[in-house]
Amino acid sequence: MNDLPQSLPLFPLQAVLFPGGALALKVFEARYLDLIGRCLRENSPFGVVCLTQGTEVRLPGQDEAVRFESLGTLALLRDVDAERPGLLRIRCEGGRRFRFGRVSPQALGLWQAEDLQWLPEDPPLPPGPALQGAADALTRALPAITARDPHWLAGAARPDDAGWVAHRWCELLPISLQARQRLLALDDPLARLQVVHAFLLQQGLISAAAGG
Repeated sequence: MNDLPQSLPLFPLQAVLFPGGALALKVFEARYLDLIGRCLRENSPFGVVCLTQGTEVRLPGQDEAVRFESLGTLALLRDVDAERPGLLRIRCEGGRRFRFGRVSPQALGLWQAEDLQWLPEDPPLPPGPALQGAADALTRALPAITARDPHWLAGAARPDDAGWVAHRWCELLPISLQARQRLLALDDPLARLQVVHAFLLQQGLISAAAGG
């Protein structure tokens, strides 16, 4: 996208979307059907932010406070399937990260992020000898992962890109949402991969020799 918006509709989830990652959603609430319909009509994206309080689905009569992170990821619609009336299955790809200065409530219980700050995209950097073990382990794991879920990769594999390797491991590893959010917030792809590499070593998923 050449012209990044200064405001963005938000879709809070109990998940963290990483740049280049694939996200599949089943949409059935009226407010989010409206949001996706608007995005389709206007060929526009929305923002995914991680919930810190509240639930994804609003129950009838529910008046629970909802809070979410102020740093999220652009979601680009890649596929929409109207499975039946009132139910959409969508697939999105993670784009640029953003922060917002404020959020304004919208009709139907939606939110709009205002005063957006678009964070820099990761420069393409090689993992380097010290972190190559994480890249090699991911390359070995990819055939089994994509056999289970052919849509897990949103694009071509880039094992020579430290940021891409770190993001895919962040999606795979059994870590908390808070840990994923902290990793998303790191601007240095090598620093992000260093954290992932240390975790892989600690869990015995790679050997020290593999890291050079």
